[in-house]
Amino acid sequence: MNDLAKKINQGALLTAGNMDHYNTMTIGWGFIGTIWRMNMLICFVRPSRYTYQFMENQSYFTVSFYDAPYKEAMSILGSQSGRKVDKVKNAGFNPMPIGESVTFKEAYMTILCKKAYQQPLDEKHFPKLVKEIYYANNDVHEMYFGEIVEIYENH
Repeated sequence: MNDLAKKINQGALLTAGNMDHYNTMTIGWGFIGTIWRMNMLICFVRPSRYTYQFMENQSYFTVSFYDAPYKEAMSILGSQSGRKVDKVKNAGFNPMPIGESVTFKEAYMTILCKKAYQQPLDEKHFPKLVKEIYYANNDVHEMYFGEIVEIYENH
């Protein structure tokens, strides 16, 4: 398992928007690699998620990582909808600007990305089991390639 996969499994947030209006969500999938001679982070968001509209309307997003003491806060951020409540406040997190996006003071590392490419996953190419487990309701993820602009470390 690569380092990013380990970090995501320990707790990661995808955040899009600006300090005036943003949303964040927990993520469990992501990749870092090189394509088109650019360092990229690839993440996935379902259109039904509130964060999706921010990803669609913004050029930048962040992926931030958290230590184990924030596990309960991450659970709040992953289970509450930003459409209905101020889940960031409920989690006790402190938003802060980073480049042209948002992260949180509690993050030990944040990757700032500029959207370079996006595309919906094509369900006709899914293995049958993947379709049954992840896409039975046809809420197919949009895939976002973000060129890594900067990596900020807080420890």
